Amino acid sequence: MSAKIQDAHIVAAVRTPVGKAPRGMFRDTRPDDLLAHVLREACARLPSLDVAAIDDVVVGCAMPEAEQGMNVARIGLLLAGLPQSVAGLTVNRFCASGLQAVAQAADRIRLGEVDVMIGAGAESMSLIPMGGHHIAFNPAVFARDEDRGIAFGMGMTAENVAQRWRVSREDQDAFAVESHRRALAAIEAGEFADEIAPFEIESRTPDLATRHVSVQRRRVAVDEGPRPGTSMDGLAALKPAFAVKGSVTAGNSSQTSDGAGAVILASGKAVRLYGLQPLARFVGFAVAGVAPDVMGIGPVEAIPKVLRQTGIAQSALDWIELNEAFAAQSLAVMRTLDIDPARVNPLGGAIALGHPLGATGAIRTATLVHGLRRRKQKFGMVTMCVGTGMGAAAVFEAL
Repeated sequence: MSAKIQDAHIVAAVRTPVGKAPRGMFRDTRPDDLLAHVLREACARLPSLDVAAIDDVVVGCAMPEAEQGMNVARIGLLLAGLPQSVAGLTVNRFCASGLQAVAQAADRIRLGEVDVMIGAGAESMSLIPMGGHHIAFNPAVFARDEDRGIAFGMGMTAENVAQRWRVSREDQDAFAVESHRRALAAIEAGEFADEIAPFEIESRTPDLATRHVSVQRRRVAVDEGPRPGTSMDGLAALKPAFAVKGSVTAGNSSQTSDGAGAVILASGKAVRLYGLQPLARFVGFAVAGVAPDVMGIGPVEAIPKVLRQTGIAQSALDWIELNEAFAAQSLAVMRTLDIDPARVNPLGGAIALGHPLGATGAIRTATLVHGLRRRKQKFGMVTMCVGTGMGAAAVFEAL
């Protein structure tokens, strides 16, 4: 006998500001400390919630090793001061890891197994490089042409998308300029204030003469990536980053970044018991596979899949957070699915705001949930392409 699916409500959604990697504001900050911060801050926004009621903390991380290894979910929640009775699980679906974590947390509630969960994400691209410290592909990957794209760099897959979907360099640069314009306007208007939990960075400087260590602290509350003055002329001057005669550049690609985000979800029972205010309802989630050598096109398969699953029309989506891994793949997805550009990333995207891999899904969920409520809109989506050839998409309803 199948149980009735119950609603999973988002009752808190926070994130750190996003730092540039590898030389940005979080270059010396551990990812488990960023994670602990957002977990602590999310719980602080719900003073009536008994944190011992949290059953599990699911954390997305694309490169779960070194400073973000050792099951970073469990380490982070203990650093945050959550009770030892709260469990932790780290999941990896590359760029969709944070979104997968939110969906997995929601599903436990929807099945009636638990009442309070956290879905989160954390990533330091300053401390752990793309691909991790030791990349070792299975040689069999190179045996079949259709699988060989797994070993391609992300930039080359973007070049493939640009060529096959005929996305010009000019269109890519124009998309990037608009991403920065929207992000800067959003920062100026305070659009991210509800979702960002400011972080205090501590640095130490030794004085060998006096044998004294001075401690400096500064509070950061603004995303580091958006660049004032980004222009078509400036981007046109950049050389292709991945192919000699290509069109994908550092300027029309997502920025490598550091950051974390956390979303607390609760059942209707928990909402009533603890007097919580639901911000949104988790509606549905889907993933799909595509050819690895054009991994950026993944949302073309994942978006229709989740819309069929949820019974929601694409035209009903007021706001779409389409992760801008590259301008080429974003434009290819939008054109293929005939998505209204005005509804996509109204506050800018990863080209301006950054893409801390496994954290991005949780970060963009926070942006979407608060944005929908602020603009009094109803349905929104977070979607992204995923390395090795996948797409992911989740639908949320503002309450």
